[in-house]
Order: sequence, then C-alpha cells, then structure tokens
Amino acid sequence: MEQHSQPRGAHAASASSSHLTTLIDAALAAHQAGQYAAAEPLYREALTLDPAHTGALHYFGVLHYQRGAHDIAASLMSRALKLDRRNAACWSNRGLVAAALGHLDEAMICYDQALQLQPDFADAHNNFGVALQAQGALPDAIEHYRLALAANPALADAHLNLGTALSKLDRFDEALACYREVLSLEPTSAEAHFNAGNAHNAQGDRDAAIASFESALTLRADYAQAHVNLGSLIGKGGDYGGAEAHFRRAVELKRNPTHLVCLGGSLGAQGRLAEEEGYYREALALDPHYADAHQNLAWLLLKRGDYAQGWAEFALRWRKSDYDALAVPGVAEWRGESLEGRRLLVVGEQGFGDHFQFLRFASVLAQRGATVDLLVRAPLLPLVERIPGVHRAFSGQPGSQSGDAYDFWVPMMSVPSCIGMDLASVPADLPYMFADQAKIETWRVRLGEASGQPARKAGLVWAGSPTFGNDRYRSMALADLSALGTLPNVRWYALQKGPAHAQLADAPAAFRAHDFTGDLTSFEETAALIMNLDLVIAVDTGVAHLAGALGKPVWLLLPANSDWRWLEARSDSPWYPGMKLFRQTVLGDWAPVVERLCAALQDGGA
Repeated sequence: MEQHSQPRGAHAASASSSHLTTLIDAALAAHQAGQYAAAEPLYREALTLDPAHTGALHYFGVLHYQRGAHDIAASLMSRALKLDRRNAACWSNRGLVAAALGHLDEAMICYDQALQLQPDFADAHNNFGVALQAQGALPDAIEHYRLALAANPALADAHLNLGTALSKLDRFDEALACYREVLSLEPTSAEAHFNAGNAHNAQGDRDAAIASFESALTLRADYAQAHVNLGSLIGKGGDYGGAEAHFRRAVELKRNPTHLVCLGGSLGAQGRLAEEEGYYREALALDPHYADAHQNLAWLLLKRGDYAQGWAEFALRWRKSDYDALAVPGVAEWRGESLEGRRLLVVGEQGFGDHFQFLRFASVLAQRGATVDLLVRAPLLPLVERIPGVHRAFSGQPGSQSGDAYDFWVPMMSVPSCIGMDLASVPADLPYMFADQAKIETWRVRLGEASGQPARKAGLVWAGSPTFGNDRYRSMALADLSALGTLPNVRWYALQKGPAHAQLADAPAAFRAHDFTGDLTSFEETAALIMNLDLVIAVDTGVAHLAGALGKPVWLLLPANSDWRWLEARSDSPWYPGMKLFRQTVLGDWAPVVERLCAALQDGGA
C-alpha cells in the first residue's frame, strides 16, 4: 500500500491550515508506525476541519483497508479521486480495495488509471500483475511484474509475485531465482522461504523443501500454511508423528477444514482411528461440502466395516476439478436408477489396484439389465475385455465420448453406493478376470522347463510404487523376507517391477533363480504367469488385486496402518475369498509377520 510523506489535497482555510498540517503529519506518522488506533482520531479531526482534504480521505481509506473495512475504504478513496483524479497512488490503492472486494475488473481499471498517470509506477504494475494472476492471465501478470522490477529492482513483493507466477507455469528454476532475490533484499521474508519450499517440493527435492519450510517457520512460528506443507511433506515420508505435531499447531492457529482433515489423517495413519473421526466431523460442520473430509471419513467408516455410511460418504468424495475431469458431458450420472435396457458407461478411477478390485461390478451391472461399457486405463484393456458382462472396453478421455451413446455414466468406485452394497453383499464370485489362454500355455512351458523338482511355485512382490503416500510402511525391503529363501520345496518367482527390483541383485539365490520380470511387459503377461503359480505373496499392490481377481490364492502382507479395504483385525477378506492377511501389530515391524508367513508355508496352509 503506497503512502507519501506529504499528502496532496485541497487546503483548509488559512486560519487553521497550520493546525491541519500538524494533524495530517501526526496522523501519517502514527499510521506509518502501525499505530492505527492513534492515527484514526487524527484523520477524523482533519476531515472535520476540511472534509475535502484528498490526502486525509486517501490515507484514512488506506487505514480502513488495512483493518479489513474495505467498503469504507472504497468510499473514502472514491471521494478523494472525485476531488483529485490525477493522484496515481490513490488510484493504485483504490484498485487494491476493489480487488479485496472481489471486483477484479474494477481493480484493473484503477491500476490502468494509475499507470496512465505514472507509467513507471512500480507498485501499480505489481498490483496489476496480482489482479491478472488471480484471473489466470499468467503471461500478462509476468509482464507487469517485470515492468515493476524495471522501475524498481528493489521491490521485493514484485520478485515474490513473479516467482509465484513462474511456479504456476512449472518454471521452478526461474521461480527459485526470484525467491533468492527476495531473500537478498529481505532476509527475514518467511514468504520467500515458504514459496521456495513449494518450488523445491514440486521439483522432487524433498530435503531442500523441508529446509525451506523450516526456515519459514524459524522466521514466523505462527505460519499456518508452512506448518501444513511441512507436515504433509514429512508425513509422506512416513513421519506421521512429526506431521501430527505440525498439523496440531496449524489447527491451533486456524481451525479450518483443511487443517482439521490433515490432523485427522495423520492420526489415522498412525492407527489411532478412534481419535481421527472427530476432526472430520468438525471439518464437515464448518463446510458440509468439503470433499477431503468426506473421503477421509468414508475410508474410516469403510475400514470399520460400516459400509452403509461409508459408501454414502465415499460418494461425496469429489473435488470439482477431479469430478469434471471424469464426468461424461451430456450424460446423467447413475445414482441407482433402473438399468433395464439402459446403456451405462463405467469410468475407471484411481490406481491399477482399484481398477482390479472394482471391475467385478461389471457383471453385477449387466445382471441388472445394463449394456455395460468400460472406460479404463489402456494397459488394462486386453484383460478387461474378457470380463463377463462387459459389452465394450476402451481407453481415452471421458469427454471424448458421444453423449448420446449412453443413458448413464458412473465412476467405477461409486457403484457400491449406488447398489446399496453392505459387508455381507460384496460380490465375490472368483475369478472375474481371465488371462489369455495362449500366454498361459507359453508360461507353463517356460516354468516347466525351469523346474528342478516338485515344489510350490510362489510369486513374490515386496514393494509398491514409491510415490504412494504410505509406501514407506506399505512396502518392505526384500532383505526383510530373506528367511523365505531358506524354506524347502518353495520355488520363488519375482513379480516385482519398478525400482525395488534392483534389490534382487543382493538377494539369496532362491529369489534370483526364477526372475522373469524382464518379460513381464504387460498385465497380460503378469496374469498369464500368475496362472501358472500356486500362490502369490505380496504387499498391498495392484499385483495382489490382479492375482485375487484371477482366483489365485494370495497371502497379503499388511502394515499396521493398512488401507480401508482390508478392514480391521481380520485375517481374511470379503473381497477375495481365500485370501489370507498377515498383519503387522507394530507399525514398521515386519519381523513377526515374516515369522508367521514362514510357519504357514512350512505347514502347507493357504
């Protein structure tokens, strides 16, 4: 907000001009010192003496803006501009007030007026850039920020705003250069450290992001957004206790839905289910449409086995941007209406494991009379086309489909809420996915040739995608399973893809002897190999769901903070009859799990 040491405006009567000048000077001194309560009566007295004093009107308006009384500020500044339309600073400040009131078009008119009067007005260029950025006009905003810096290279706000705009365009190296410039001008800028943390995080530089957020909090301990972003980052790394501490602080500073849901999520990740629910309920009391609260509450209820409430909450999980990306234009979303003779498009969502688990509903919907088409991720197509009840399967964008081709569409994971599924009515007729027979035979020959003596053939997956939020605890190191390599009469087949496959290089020979992962170039190949195995032992990944959908025995290794779909404390799953669950009792401690696994293998049980 621009302020001048000497206000411009009409003069009061000569008899009181000296007193008026003294009042204005005192008001400005108190105002610039942040002593708003002291400045206010001085401005009021000045305006009593001269109601047309443009300086008093302008800066009294500034004071109201700084206090958040934007309507009053607008009125005062508009009165000043009627009296003096050539005050560039007042035009710029009036633009700030318009922006604060949500009137961006009016704000940009004000900034333009200021720049017409003073083309090198750095603050006006900066403010104009902020308004343009709020409307999504990033290139234009960047141009104004650069003009502001050309006029005043020391304007830290313009460097900061330029960095923010560049970050939104994924130009993170340039953005970080802007934040470094801010810190050279204002070493105590918590905002610069915070924004740098976001840029580092977007680049995948976790350590630098953490350091930046910590620097922001060192400078400003009550920086709620920095607590949230740091908590989220260390939580993704598995430090849920540390994340909880930052989220609690954020809640203390501002009890809003986002902070409450973050805190609840950190508690749930630690297995403290009884504590987390209240935070989601409170978030929804503040904002009944807050999608993240509905989703987290749904996961909690589903994990407890409360499918009636859980699926109802899950149906409300959508952020608008996510829903719009999935929705089929011109087609009504199916919410449980009769499907007899109707054409229904089921749109896949989430990861491969979610697809494998929920593709079972294609036959359920077909049995209700629907012609069922599936829109899924391309790598799944060959397998999906063989699912009973599927009329057609394809990949692509939902919006690319002709709206008149369907009566309804439905997100794949919303089907349970639409059919009123409870825990006792999970459709679990296995198998509902089928591998290609020719590929099965090819793998049968290869495995037969590799066999040295009769033994149980077991597939092994020890890690999931490292980008998954709970991967630190969901995945394990192959070394943790080394005891399995000593068991007699078990032949191990690695099904592990991704970075964790490299762990085979230092693994016992029993794990390395039958590694065909280089040939597992598709889910089709993986499915065909699995069909030649007796058992799949896996952590919670898509391969475990694929094996389950194929009807193969699966022994699933679960962390103490396991996913909602595996319920609580059970050693079996209603989703996959015959699946056996081996659960941690202490988060991160796989040793007892492996001991039970070895004992079960030696007993020959499945």
